Amino acid sequence: MQDSAPAPSINPSDPSSDRSAEATIDCWNHPSVILVATDLSDLHRLVPYAFEQAVQTGAHLLLLHVVSGASAVATDPVGMPYYDPSGALDFAAKELEPWCAMAHQQNIACDALVREGNPAQQIGAAARQFKAGRVLLGTRSRSRLGKLLLGSVAEQVLRSVNLPVITVGPEAHLPVGRGNEERTVLHATTLREASRPSAALACQMAASQGAKLVLLHVLPPTEDFASQKSGSSGQPAGLDTAALHELQILAAEIGAAGNTIVESRVVHGNPSIEILAEAAERNASLIVLGVRHRSVFEDLTRDRTVYRVLAHARCPVLTLREPQTALAPAHTKQMASHL
Repeated sequence: MQDSAPAPSINPSDPSSDRSAEATIDCWNHPSVILVATDLSDLHRLVPYAFEQAVQTGAHLLLLHVVSGASAVATDPVGMPYYDPSGALDFAAKELEPWCAMAHQQNIACDALVREGNPAQQIGAAARQFKAGRVLLGTRSRSRLGKLLLGSVAEQVLRSVNLPVITVGPEAHLPVGRGNEERTVLHATTLREASRPSAALACQMAASQGAKLVLLHVLPPTEDFASQKSGSSGQPAGLDTAALHELQILAAEIGAAGNTIVESRVVHGNPSIEILAEAAERNASLIVLGVRHRSVFEDLTRDRTVYRVLAHARCPVLTLREPQTALAPAHTKQMASHL
């Protein structure tokens, strides 16, 4: 499947590349259309976030349901199955109607779209057709074996769409009564040059929400980490110092254009556990992850950090595919976490 608009590659030596990247990121942060892909059972989880984002950005919501072959099978009065795509399409349209009406009552532009075919392909096609600047979808927690054998629409979309994809997992929920509580956007970064677009987008989204941005880098666990931190200077040593320095440079780069407070954090441990723990501790409103391109073999043999975070995060997770051609600086390769 052909990708949507390519992710920007930021090249500090090319001013035109910088301007193009900034324009693309600004479009992602202020989308004119948000595509909400639903299997109908997740509408109660997706719609509150979709409404919140539409109010924040002024975007037009497009509620999309794709009728696949399996969901178009009905049974006759004697229990015999038969293929009924028109019935499935009509049912889906009726299910989406009240949600569109609810949006209109809140002065949110919203339309429903029902298509037949492969869900991931139709989501990508709709995103291109309607020039969506963001995709919002739900996901279910699956066992590793189930994910390997059955796959999921969310995984296929993450691999094929070069737009910000916001996934609302089964444990995500909107905070009740935020009041004056400080909002936090958490961006877990590998510190590769290719992760700059997702970091810049995270900063812009934090600014638009009036939130603090936390840049988190997770290093592998080390047995002597405690002794490193207890040194005379009281500061992290070795890779910790180098990683913290890289984070501070990144914070200065992406925070220069706005008034966003940016905090840098370096921790040791399992990446998914540390990301989830940091997000829970800070009651983050959004987690942002840059997703690397991987081979099919890597996808099948590694239980990737991103999928663990998607399955267990208590807030939405925004993923953005990193440019395929960008290379990591040599001095940051050894510090990259397992995203």
